[in-house]
Amino acid sequence: MRVPGKGLNADAAPLRFRFDGQAYEGRAGDTLASALLANDVRLVGRSFKYHRPRGILTAGSEEPNALVTLGEGATQDPNIRATTQELYDGLAARSQNAWPTLRHDALAINDLFAPFLGAGFYYKTFMWPKSFWEKLYEPVIRRAAGLGALSGEANSDSYEKAFAHCDVLVIGAGPAGIMAALTAARSGLDVILAEEDSRMGGRLLAEVEEVDGQPGAVWTAARVDELRAMENVRLMPRTTVTGAYDQGTYAALERVGHHVAERTGPRECFWRIVAQRAILCAGALERPVAFPDNDRPGIMTAGAVRAYLNRWGVAPGQTLSIFANNDDAHRTALDFIEAGLEVAAVIDSRADAQPLGDYRVIAGGTVTGTTGRHGLQGIRVAHPGGEEHLRTDCLALSGGWNPTLHLTCHMNGRPRWDDDILSFVPSEAAVPGLTVAGAANGTFSTLACLEEGIAAAQAVARALGTRPARAEAPAAEDAPYRIAPLWHVPGKGRAWLDFQNDVTVKDVAQAAQENFRSVEHMKRYTTQGMAPDQGKNSNVAALAVLADATGRGIPETGTTTFRPPYVPVAIAAMGAGGQGQGFAPHRLMTSDAASRARGAPMVEVGLWHRPSYFPRSGEETWLESCNREVRMVRSTVGVCDVSTLGKIDIQGPDAGAFLDFVYCNTFSTLPEGRVRYGLMLREDGHVMDDGTTARLGPDHYLMTTTTTAAGQVMRHLTWVAQALRPDLDVRFASVTDQWAQFAVAGPKARELLNSVLDDPVSDAHWPFMSCGAVTVAGVPGRLFRISFSGEHAYELAVPARFGASLFGQLGAQAEAMGGGLYGLEALNVLRIEKGFLTHAEMHGRSTAFDLGFDRMVSRKKDCIGAAASRREGLRDPEREQLVGLKPVDPAGKITAGAHLFADSAEPVSPNGQGHVTSAYPSPTFGHDLGLGFLKGGRNRHGERVMMVDHLRDLRTLCEVCAPVFYDPEGERIRG
Repeated sequence: MRVPGKGLNADAAPLRFRFDGQAYEGRAGDTLASALLANDVRLVGRSFKYHRPRGILTAGSEEPNALVTLGEGATQDPNIRATTQELYDGLAARSQNAWPTLRHDALAINDLFAPFLGAGFYYKTFMWPKSFWEKLYEPVIRRAAGLGALSGEANSDSYEKAFAHCDVLVIGAGPAGIMAALTAARSGLDVILAEEDSRMGGRLLAEVEEVDGQPGAVWTAARVDELRAMENVRLMPRTTVTGAYDQGTYAALERVGHHVAERTGPRECFWRIVAQRAILCAGALERPVAFPDNDRPGIMTAGAVRAYLNRWGVAPGQTLSIFANNDDAHRTALDFIEAGLEVAAVIDSRADAQPLGDYRVIAGGTVTGTTGRHGLQGIRVAHPGGEEHLRTDCLALSGGWNPTLHLTCHMNGRPRWDDDILSFVPSEAAVPGLTVAGAANGTFSTLACLEEGIAAAQAVARALGTRPARAEAPAAEDAPYRIAPLWHVPGKGRAWLDFQNDVTVKDVAQAAQENFRSVEHMKRYTTQGMAPDQGKNSNVAALAVLADATGRGIPETGTTTFRPPYVPVAIAAMGAGGQGQGFAPHRLMTSDAASRARGAPMVEVGLWHRPSYFPRSGEETWLESCNREVRMVRSTVGVCDVSTLGKIDIQGPDAGAFLDFVYCNTFSTLPEGRVRYGLMLREDGHVMDDGTTARLGPDHYLMTTTTTAAGQVMRHLTWVAQALRPDLDVRFASVTDQWAQFAVAGPKARELLNSVLDDPVSDAHWPFMSCGAVTVAGVPGRLFRISFSGEHAYELAVPARFGASLFGQLGAQAEAMGGGLYGLEALNVLRIEKGFLTHAEMHGRSTAFDLGFDRMVSRKKDCIGAAASRREGLRDPEREQLVGLKPVDPAGKITAGAHLFADSAEPVSPNGQGHVTSAYPSPTFGHDLGLGFLKGGRNRHGERVMMVDHLRDLRTLCEVCAPVFYDPEGERIRG
């Protein structure tokens, strides 16, 4: 099906590829779609619901039918659009959604049951009998769901992420985009030109058209070469801008390795581009016309037919027919005739349609049906003179062009209807900083696109304070765009709108009849526009059908919401760098490598990976290591990385007042160089978080939060500052990642600390709960005398880039003194012995009263949650209150999550009196210790309760005691 002398790759080298196991030959520069058409392969897939035969419809990323799977095994990649997949030697692709073969698909039997499978059938069918859902319906639906399939194996492909900044991001490299980029670059602006195609030029690559007296492709190549030579321009082919976000941020997907056989780099790169301004020049998408049996392989959009002929030198058929309602489609007939190919007729629905060349025009005609199962063989045409049958193997459709305005809607912008072009166009200022030019703005002549690109770039230059470069648009085509309404042709048979999801005109009408009259309701009821192509080809026609069915106009009917991403994006690309690591991000401390090198098992805490314990030779269980580390801290000295604690830097004249408002106790009176423990309440009076806050200067505080609640607290502070106290002059920023912080705890803590500090510390100058600046080998740091272990302790913070080095020094020095490193297990034992809290106790249902901190809720000032915390129900003496628990028999076990009952009560839910929140074996006391909540617990010290763990079939008689077991007077922590 190659046409001699046609195509931009006419002299390119041959490439071998396979489709469904059959060997074929293509050319360098081909897409898989153009190569298949060149080999007269028209059947490429099956539709989702009815498994109807499907052929290539378009030539771009809007393609709904030609989805294929590439590769095998772990690298298997489904749902690749054949229209954008570049051909390379050895490419192997296979069709999807068909079994056992594409031509003989067993599930094509669904098409026979189409009368029972119309819009919304799933809502009506699978409701009864109720017992059938799990046993029959769900297994069958899951087996049939989806188009392509993943292998189930771990993907070995690599993906990358990258960031870029520019003055101007130009989206789309057609005539408008190229002129916009040139003008902006000549104005001295930093420009990124992103184009989803492998070759820049847009429609100029697909048309027989001249610009400035040169073929469009030649003119384009010269302008791209000029841009490539400019230092202030970055050209990004194969890059689709997929979403528009706040503050000038755009997401873009670059296809890095899809077009090479032997890939050494990543498959894809996901970009975050921050631009001061952006110009959208994404062109327009041609829409088909709905008529009975309009889904045969061989039926394509008219613009796609021209693209395959002019760019790739391929004739999609031997005999072409064209069905259209606009002048633009007639260019397809002219190009076919110029190439020496046969045009059977142009069926134009407009009664006054005239030919633009030597071909037959059937004015006022419509296509009312087609023949051919696996490929188009003929069409039925109705016209004022009657009806006739035309033999044709390719039908080019054009119902008009829709501006590619999707990005303008990603921040809740709504397009407006334009009666002149019968389509939606972007609304003004839909995305801050984004300007639209060219066909994406509803401008369809080449000259006007060039002029709009220049004007948009000049306006951007002026907005950025730069003198815009003068430019004039080159001579180009400037024909008017003439179109008449035509959305669907009534007739016997199904007229398809959404080719991928098998949605018909009748389905949309039925949705309206069943009162799904809202466009969003219709979309969900029929699944119109919910396939991977997101209805790029079908949405506008479907809206028109809905408007007719409801008696409204298209503007009143409105359009569905366009959401990112514009094209499908692999999750692996968005999560580049996290391959094989699960959904949650992994946060690593500066000591991570050193901890792993010592054999420490890592556990996840609030997304951070922390060492559980540091095993030594001869220790066979975690408990042996944990007990040694606890004794080490109690007797000599231990070092623990506590960098995961949230750190929020708070500054401003009203910083103290702000802290008074978010904490239940007072911080505005805290002296400089001192630290205070704080308790933060939610608005309902329950505890949100606790931590220490240090005053580093007159208007400068540093808040620490628990590891788990760091993000929650930061969001809370932002909400308070913006919504509740905008009158306060205060600023804050999370600095958790900027500082590495290490706890040094134990009787020899000061001795260890002084071995690394440039200036030694003493009790006289560094009393308990003090803070200040220090230096370590000349590196500025911060020192806090605080303790989470109950021992004499400090926390030393240095900039994160020095964290690994300091951790190594502290660990080596501690071991030389008879101490060493300790992990999370020992940290928990130490804090339970001392009665310190974590979110096991601050679990969202506890109040300051429950924790025994009621006196911390100041009555001298207002704060969030103060009034709510004083509600009678939250101060009931019989509420569950924090207590300590120890086994009456030292050999008894206490487990977290177990429930507490009166000694003689039956251990059932109505008799429950509390529960255990934290528990560990304590080497200091020689038995288990626990913290928990018990009804009226503070008045029950000395009583005995039964701990029952139904899961582990465990019962332990416990004595209720104060939650502080170790050094209740605090002599060691202050000594």
